[in-house]
Order: sequence, then C-alpha cells, then structure tokens
Amino acid sequence: MPSPLSVAPGVADALASGTPIVALESTLISHGLPRPGNLEAARHFEQVLADVGVVPATIAVLDGELKAGLTPEELERVATEDLPKLSLRDLPAVLARGGSGATTVAATAYIADQAGIRVFATGGLGGVHRRASETFDESADLKVLADVPITVVSAGVKSILDIGGTLERMESLGITVVGYRTDEFPSFWLRSSGHKLDWTVPDAEAVAAVMESREQLELCSALVVANPLPLEDQLDPAEHDAALEEALRRATEKQVVGKDVTPFLLETIVELTHGQSVEVNLRIVENNIRVAAEIAMAWSQL
Repeated sequence: MPSPLSVAPGVADALASGTPIVALESTLISHGLPRPGNLEAARHFEQVLADVGVVPATIAVLDGELKAGLTPEELERVATEDLPKLSLRDLPAVLARGGSGATTVAATAYIADQAGIRVFATGGLGGVHRRASETFDESADLKVLADVPITVVSAGVKSILDIGGTLERMESLGITVVGYRTDEFPSFWLRSSGHKLDWTVPDAEAVAAVMESREQLELCSALVVANPLPLEDQLDPAEHDAALEEALRRATEKQVVGKDVTPFLLETIVELTHGQSVEVNLRIVENNIRVAAEIAMAWSQL
C-alpha cells in the first residue's frame, strides 16, 4: 500500500541537503488561538524560522494524508476550517475515511519522526491531570514521547495540570528533560513551577550534544527542552494564581469532567485574564520556535 506520509518539497529538499528543519504543531493554530488572528500567527511562526534559514514543517492531516510541511493554502485551511483535534490514536480512523485534522503534540511528534525531522517546537506539553489517581487522565503526549526520538522545545506544561506528577511520569518513561538556561521546570505562563530539574544546558550546542549522545546510545525516547519565558514576558503571577483558583472552582461547581476539563479551564482563564493569557501564549510559542531554530542549526552542523 502507498504510504500516507506526504513530505512537502521544501522539507524533502532540506532533509536531503541537511538544512535545519523545525516541526510545528497544527492544533495550536486550529484550537489554541482565536480566529482570525490564528492564521496571521501561523504565518508569523513559519516566517520566524525562514528568516534565520530554518525550514518550517507545520504538521497536519489533510484529505487522508499525513502532511509534513504545508503550502500557504493548506496552512489557511488549518486556520479557517473546523478541523477535529487528532492525537496518535485518531490517525488510523481519520486516514481510513480520507479525513482531515489538526495534530496534537503526540501526533505531530509521530509524523515528524516518520518524516525524519528531529526538532519540534510547541507551546506546552500535555501531562498528568489533577486527580489522575481517580480519573486515570493522562495525556497521550507522554507515551508518544517515550517512543519517539525527537527533541521538543516547550515551556513545560500548563499549570492546570499536575506538574509534579508529570515530571514523575517522564522519569518513569525514560524521557530526558533538560532546562534551557534554567534549573527549574517552567509552568507555561510562568517561568517556574517550583520543581527543580536535574539537568540544565547553557545553549543550543549543548542540546545538540545531548541529542548526539542519545543517538549513540540508540535511545528511542524524546528529549524535552524546558524553555521558560523571560521574566518580563510571563503572566503576572498574582493574576495567574487567582485565575487558576477560580477556574478550578468553577470546573468543580459545574461538574466538568473528562476531556472537557482542559478546554473549560483554558477558556475560563482567558476570560478571567481578559485575554492576557492568549498574548502570553503567543510569546511562549515564538520564544520556543527561536530556541528550536538554534538547536536545529546546531544539530545540522553535527
């Protein structure tokens, strides 16, 4: 049977020539940012990479194909059509019906790896949810990152999750986590979660060296580069804490459960911060993309 993987010509050329490439997820565009500004943001993220000589490879599923790199028209489709959110478990079903969707961290990491891309920039990872001991609610991101040798630059995980529990699961799954110029794990909107990290790296070249060691050891798990925002760019900690507490209270009061919890909390925090959390989200993604570009360039030199 023909492969469902479709690698964009520019990405294929970069893979063949050793030009640095960074993968980007599409769920952020279709679900994480409000319209119509999401299309402008998606174009900007790709341009940030292109401006420094790195090839962007936005990942999505369109018309039954796994897309590693999108045309301008395809990027617009992701931003404007009502596409479902696809994790790894959803790929067989959507491919079987020739459907389309936006890829989560899990699906993006898998497709990027299939294409041969080794660096991936996102906003924040999924993780272990609060009360997971009762609900068993844990993001598929963690299982996929245990099985896919990709380097992911993220601002940690969102504070709506159980951050300590997430770090414990990463350790159990053999996922290497390094702090990028920090010894604390960030909590997305904030620079720090209060959880210390065992390993730190000073620059992109040091990350590339860790990637090279992973290749030598033939490890199949991901390398997570925890990249916090600059202090002046984070959400105001007092505003963050108040919004999070109120969002959790409302979720309990309304008896929101299961997969509805995360979108409910995020939408409530956007409301309570008067959109400031979205602005910080944009800064987070761009900051991670810039660091990922440096890592991809350092990796290409090896």
